[in-house]
Amino acid sequence: MVRVMYGERLGKLGKLAIGCSAAIFDQDQKILLIKRADNGEWAVPGGYMEAGESVSEGCEREVYEETGLHVQVKRLVGVYTNPNMLVEYPDGNRWQFVIFYFLAAQTGGELRAGDDALEAGFYSLAEIKHMNVRALDRQRIDDALANQEVPFILDDIEI
Repeated sequence: MVRVMYGERLGKLGKLAIGCSAAIFDQDQKILLIKRADNGEWAVPGGYMEAGESVSEGCEREVYEETGLHVQVKRLVGVYTNPNMLVEYPDGNRWQFVIFYFLAAQTGGELRAGDDALEAGFYSLAEIKHMNVRALDRQRIDDALANQEVPFILDDIEI
């Protein structure tokens, strides 16, 4: 079981995990979500950067792996982190997250549930209200829908 701890500068007890995720909308303004294989919760597609790739390349790769869709990153929505949060996994790894959240556009591919997903699909806000979506993902969905032109930084996320 994943353990999330909060405390003054607790993040310094872990390593940095650089995440990248995307808001992808279809022609009906429904947003792409995946049902995560590890916890059954719905989330925006994304994952961690790999060494040697840019954040946009990491985002595009993760979206493809989880959904089968090719996307192109268009712009940064925001950066999410919390130096006072530490996430500990069952294998003992401890992480402080830094998550880059992008607006991206589909350029090809076929929608399918990929490596880390049980399901993938486009959903309306009305549908999402009845889905098991973590608070941070709900916030990111709302942030993408706000369509702010200037990216922002949130230094106090909670998951």
